Amino acid sequence: MPDGANIKPLTALRFFAAFWVVMYHYWPNLSAAAPPQLVAKGYLGVEAFFTLSGFILCHVYLQGLGQGRFRYGDFLWNRLARVYPLHLATMAGVGLMAFAAMRAGLSVDPNILSWAALPANLLLVQAWGFAPVSGWNHPSWSISAEWFAYLCFPVFGYVAWRLRERPRLAVALALALIASLYPAFQALTGFSLTEATIRWGFLRIVPCFAYGCALHALWRSGAVTGRFSGAAACLAGAAALSAILFKAPDPVIVAALGAVIVTLAGLAASGSRFATQGAFVYLGEISYSTYMICIPWKILAVNAVLKLLKIEGDQLPVYAWLLVVAALVPLSALSYHLIEKPARERMKTWASGWKQRRPAAAGA
Repeated sequence: MPDGANIKPLTALRFFAAFWVVMYHYWPNLSAAAPPQLVAKGYLGVEAFFTLSGFILCHVYLQGLGQGRFRYGDFLWNRLARVYPLHLATMAGVGLMAFAAMRAGLSVDPNILSWAALPANLLLVQAWGFAPVSGWNHPSWSISAEWFAYLCFPVFGYVAWRLRERPRLAVALALALIASLYPAFQALTGFSLTEATIRWGFLRIVPCFAYGCALHALWRSGAVTGRFSGAAACLAGAAALSAILFKAPDPVIVAALGAVIVTLAGLAASGSRFATQGAFVYLGEISYSTYMICIPWKILAVNAVLKLLKIEGDQLPVYAWLLVVAALVPLSALSYHLIEKPARERMKTWASGWKQRRPAAAGA
């Protein structure tokens, strides 16, 4: 498979990671009882995203970086075009919702409209310790962490390039980082690294991103492709599910999720059509919108249903809860086609125009 080609099963996997996070956040509005173990671990969908990010960015950019064709400014602009417009739109949407609620006489959490946190959110550094509270659209803390990894990508890429001929060593080092950083962070801060968002969230991406880079090297070596790749993918999936259901420590689950990622990529390289169907791939393409709008939509929809049905508390009837969850898919599609995709293309068009004007200005 050529560098940069769409690995469709991994695109599809993005949607399932996003929906895992959605279930984690939405379950309390269905039942006050403890969620099933699979749902309770839904916050690890963020770790899956972070590992995928390292894998995919190496797939697209590592060869160019190693051969001296990598343009850091172009890379950052492309990544900004990918994440920033929707981030800005959801921030504005949350602000408008909060203002409307206050005008209607409803109480609004003061942290949501934290003006002190606004500059950090606008600059995508809210997970770097620069935001005093978790304000505006909370899920965007992970986009701040992604931005940190984008800025540091030449460092990750340099290490990945140097270890490209020793992929098993790269994976072993990444797993050692995971095995050491998680308990060390817990001991130093008093809370788990997988709970880091506004506080130390930028550090949460580091071991997963490095793991994704290492898994890419293993995949490119051909070690997970071939006639047994389907069996390997099944075993990896079973291992990840077993680790979740049997309450394995988070680092173990993260390692198992990485195995799923690399074996799915191996399936694609072997010519399998598993998870390459258009519907799955499309859901993966809109998954960033799913992730970014899930909390604003939850706040709006749940409060509307509670008032409409005159329900005390915050648990919805099953049918209403299912409707709120299901509505995320068409809303994500709208967000993708009306905001995310056109804004990304417009930013890339601007960059192309600037490049064309530079030679003309130089020759004038």
